[in-house]
Amino acid sequence: MTPAQLSDLLARVRKNHPLVHHITNYVTVNDCANITICAGGAPIMADAIEEVAEMTGIVGALVLNIGTLNHDQVESMIAAGHVANEKKIPIILDPVGAGATRFRTETARRLLEELDITILKGNAGEIGVLAGADGKVRGVDSAGLTGDPIAIAKAFAASSGLTVAVSGPTDIVTDGRRVLLVENGHPMMGGISGTGCMAASVTGAFAAESDDPVQAAAAALAALGIAGERAAARSRGPYTFKVALFDELSLLTPAEFGAAAKVRSI
Repeated sequence: MTPAQLSDLLARVRKNHPLVHHITNYVTVNDCANITICAGGAPIMADAIEEVAEMTGIVGALVLNIGTLNHDQVESMIAAGHVANEKKIPIILDPVGAGATRFRTETARRLLEELDITILKGNAGEIGVLAGADGKVRGVDSAGLTGDPIAIAKAFAASSGLTVAVSGPTDIVTDGRRVLLVENGHPMMGGISGTGCMAASVTGAFAAESDDPVQAAAAALAALGIAGERAAARSRGPYTFKVALFDELSLLTPAEFGAAAKVRSI
């Protein structure tokens, strides 16, 4: 992506304030709502089966996060996802902890089978499990992936017909043809809970304003990564870092974004 493309996408998000509907986990729900606002979007957090279909019909993107699963939530995700598919609304799936338990893994696979997911965003272990590539998870954290993560992500994206975003020290985004690497970020981002969930939220805001899921996912990861870099430079520890992360994303201008983003194609 060029600096101009990156700047333009952030500018559109800031101008249009896309609605991003989340069906997500209760650990990070408030963080996800606030990071959406800081990115320029407007969050909706609704998971009751009685309203998810109606709510999804008015939004620009749908984010599904399986961090704290229960049966009712899964059914709401399916119902919302069907409406999103009918209305061509992008769906971002964050398969938190896939591989840790059978319920999580089967739920992630069910969502991938029953819905037309636009962007699958996860860590290397989660993506590896869903790709059948011997990914390993420890609770909800990645414990590694056997093999080349770029090749695995690219093959999985090609076979499944979706965009795969693998978070890590270098983020990988691919649709099976193109591969973008995002090299923004800071190790402190792994020192607090929720940065992966927040990345899915920012991705939702960007996907709502782009017809290119690869560019949307890469731009979102770059924006959050830049905020992480800047937050780390003025933080004393994990919690001051977390507060600064929200501040820095909200203060990031389109021009600064284009100049600071480290997104390259391979």
